[in-house]
Amino acid sequence: MSHPRTLLEPSRHQHRAPAGAEPPEGAASDWTVPQHWEELTDEDHWVWNTLFARQKTLLHDKVVRALEDGLDILNLSHPGVPNFEELNEKLGARTGWTIVAVPSVIPDDVFFEHLASRRFPAGNFMRTAKQMDYLGEPDVFHDVFGHVPLLAQPAVADFMVELGKLGLKAVELGEIERVARLYWYTIECGLAREDGRTKIYGAGIVSSFGETHYSLDSPRPHRLKFDLKRVLRTRYRPDEFQKTYFVIDRFEDVLDIVRKNDFEAVCAELESQSDIDPKVARPDEVFGA
Repeated sequence: MSHPRTLLEPSRHQHRAPAGAEPPEGAASDWTVPQHWEELTDEDHWVWNTLFARQKTLLHDKVVRALEDGLDILNLSHPGVPNFEELNEKLGARTGWTIVAVPSVIPDDVFFEHLASRRFPAGNFMRTAKQMDYLGEPDVFHDVFGHVPLLAQPAVADFMVELGKLGLKAVELGEIERVARLYWYTIECGLAREDGRTKIYGAGIVSSFGETHYSLDSPRPHRLKFDLKRVLRTRYRPDEFQKTYFVIDRFEDVLDIVRKNDFEAVCAELESQSDIDPKVARPDEVFGA
């Protein structure tokens, strides 16, 4: 898989490969495949260019500066689906990360092993023109446009390594759902304060036309102060706009979320506490309250 996803109840869709699943034919033991950039079609490149132009315009001044800086640093505005070899030269020189192609969703242990080794798995396919506004499985646009610009920032690059190590530990502890929630409410759907305003840094929002407006402007979702224990107890759905977003005080603090907490001890403390429905929030939890 391209990122872990947890559902409120069993889903009709497969969002991550089951534990112990074997790599598909043609994939290596770590589920990676060659990108075969030269085999991408004109439609693939057109869809990328169209999505890129739309989102870059939409996101201006709505995302943290680090993300817009990352787009420039990696020259992602160059037309067409990025060639991973060229992208990795820039990214590797900047933070030591590389992008690896995977054919589809991958198991949790494989995913977190890649992160711990500074490799980000990206779906090796491009959505079609008919899927411009929604795709149930993360493709190369979501993974590269949404995630990679922040990997050019040392704080996020280090945070992702720490998440990878934490994920591997969680697999051993049987606490993978807790880490999936942490990943979801930060890397996928995270909001942060910057220049006195709430801005986006989560890749799931960054790559979504509709959720960009919804996450910042709609009165429907809760925007809550980031609290690690609250995050680890809060369920989520990957197949609809979020009912709850968590806002950190400063984007630069993202790495401290992992480093300043004993994950195993926190999980043990939460064991006797029930999960929280994301539709529910107390007034005192709301950001700015």
